[in-house]
Amino acid sequence: MKSPVVPSEAERSEAKSRDLFSRRTKKDPSAALRFARDDGLGRRSFLGAAALLPFGARVLSAAPPPEQITPALIEAAKKEGKVSYYTAMDLSVAEPMARTFEAKYPGIKVTVERTGSERLFNRIAQEAASNIRKVDVANSADAAHFLPWKRQGWLAPYVTVDMAENVPAEQRDPDGTYVNQRTHLSAIAYNTKLVKPEDAPKGFVDLLDPKYAGKMVKGHPGYSGTIMTATQQIVRELGWEYFEKLGKQKVLQVQSATEPPKKIEAGERAIAVDGSDYLFWMAKERGSPIEVVHAVEGTPLITNPMAVFKAAPNPNAARLLVAWIMSAEGQQFIVDLSGQYPANKLVKAKAGRPALASIKTFKEDPAAVEKQADEIKARYAKIFKV
Repeated sequence: MKSPVVPSEAERSEAKSRDLFSRRTKKDPSAALRFARDDGLGRRSFLGAAALLPFGARVLSAAPPPEQITPALIEAAKKEGKVSYYTAMDLSVAEPMARTFEAKYPGIKVTVERTGSERLFNRIAQEAASNIRKVDVANSADAAHFLPWKRQGWLAPYVTVDMAENVPAEQRDPDGTYVNQRTHLSAIAYNTKLVKPEDAPKGFVDLLDPKYAGKMVKGHPGYSGTIMTATQQIVRELGWEYFEKLGKQKVLQVQSATEPPKKIEAGERAIAVDGSDYLFWMAKERGSPIEVVHAVEGTPLITNPMAVFKAAPNPNAARLLVAWIMSAEGQQFIVDLSGQYPANKLVKAKAGRPALASIKTFKEDPAAVEKQADEIKARYAKIFKV
């Protein structure tokens, strides 16, 4: 006879919070956000509470058979006429990509909802708690988001032939609920008009040199999935002691990983501690005085999964958008415009960019990010006082 399973203190606490949430929101689903704020629920608790309300059954199955883009799918998508695309990708890439899709499939309007990945995650949870069904496709720079979404049964399994044949197995969910859309890095960079190459940092530890105090800018893990993922990797490799020392360097704190590239391009700061590397490269291609640094310790690697939501109001247009983005044509568009690393092996990295395999990168660990996210936000906010 098996011994009864005794829930841990954390599990009991979360169950208590979920029960209280259920009672408070039974008559008023919109109370979800107020409850989460008032009671200080963390990332896991709020999502778990949101799952008590109808947004998708918790049923998982093996990956469905791979599908092609068919005339029937295109016709069904055109009848829906629109698709919402929630993403953390910078608008300088997301909007042109959406317009290119619209040109290829006239009659389907893509609404790009761009925000930081951590805000995106909270928004979807808030919409679910209020039974608002708006998101068709979500793309986040925090791969950890897709783990609870999958567990809650919020994602619709969908696999295309391109995904099955041309995307490495480690970049797609075995049950077909999400797939990596693209990969980028969280790199260091500097403005060459403000920092001479011989004085530039070579890695993270170099940024602790007093000569850089007041000259740096960085993103926030409470807003950005790129920075959340990068922070977890850096803490694992260098420890919180690194950030405690960096916090004394008078660093300009911004929200998104898309902001440090813009700050150093404008000359507002000399060095970016982190940021989406593709924006540094795009600025450099425009002629801006920017140099990208791959830290000697290693550079955080960021995958960007994408999924169709089971409660999508436009399921056919959602599938068509995902199918096109993951096709060689869609992947080539992303590479040509931004130089991000493609998931589809038929597409090569952009000429002039270093091959991903040639860069020393840290290992991404979405499961660890999911477990540590609330602690990371709290400790980071305390260190940087933001």
